[in-house]
Amino acid sequence: MSSNIGRNEIIAWINAKLHLNLTKIEQAASGVVQCQLIDMTFPGVVPMHKVHVDAKTEYDMIQNYKVLQDVFNKLKIDKHIEVNRLIKGRPLDNLEFLQWLKRYCDSANDGIVNENYNPVERRSKFSKAKSIKSSQKNLKSLQTKNSRNPESDAPRKISVGTKQRKTGVVAVESVASDEIRVSSNEIKETKLSMNLLKKERDYYYSKLRDIEILFQSPQVQNIPMTSQDLLKLKKFYLPNDEELLVIV
Repeated sequence: MSSNIGRNEIIAWINAKLHLNLTKIEQAASGVVQCQLIDMTFPGVVPMHKVHVDAKTEYDMIQNYKVLQDVFNKLKIDKHIEVNRLIKGRPLDNLEFLQWLKRYCDSANDGIVNENYNPVERRSKFSKAKSIKSSQKNLKSLQTKNSRNPESDAPRKISVGTKQRKTGVVAVESVASDEIRVSSNEIKETKLSMNLLKKERDYYYSKLRDIEILFQSPQVQNIPMTSQDLLKLKKFYLPNDEELLVIV
C-alpha cells in the first residue's frame, strides 16, 4: 500500500509528477506541492492564484493549506489537515500526509492523470502573476505616499550651521535642566524650613497661652509677683528657650 511507501519513493514520485528537485520531505512543508498535486488530479479545482508558490513564512504556508482545505471540502474529501504540524517541517508529519495524498491521487479518476498538465508552467504563471501584483501594489502605495508628501523626493541637506545650532540647543537644554533640578531642591528645602518654623511658632504660642491662662486664674491674680517669680515661671514653661521675653 502507498501508505507504507518510504520517503525516498515519495520524493521521487513528487519530483516526477511536478518536475521538481526535492531532496527532503520537509521541503514540501509549504503546501505548494500538495496544492499542485490536487490541481494536477482535478484541473481547475484549485484556485492557484491564491497559492503562495514562493512561500517562505508560516503565514504564507498557512494560507496555502487553507486553500487546500477549502478544495478538500469542495470535493467532499473527508480529511482534516494538521496545518500547525506540517508548517513546522517535521519529516514524519509531512511524510504521513504525503503518503495519504499519493494514495488518494492514485485512486482518483482510476489513476488517470491529465497528460497535458504542465506543472512548471503552472507554477511559473502564478509566481510571476503574484510578483507583478505585488510590484504594482508597492508602486501604487509609493505613488500615494508621494502624492501626500510632494516634498518627500526632494534631497535633504543639513548645513554645518544647522548642526551647530542643534548642538547649541542641546547644550542649553542640558544647562536649563540642571538649573531646574537645583531650583526644585531649593524649593523643597525652603518648604521644609517653613514647616519647622511653623511648628516652633505653634509650640511657643501654646506655652504663652498656658501662662496667660495661669495669670487669669483667681488663685494667681491676687498674689503679688516679683520679676524673679516671673523668671521662674518662664523657666518652668519654657525650659529650652533663652531668648523669648515674657512681658507682663
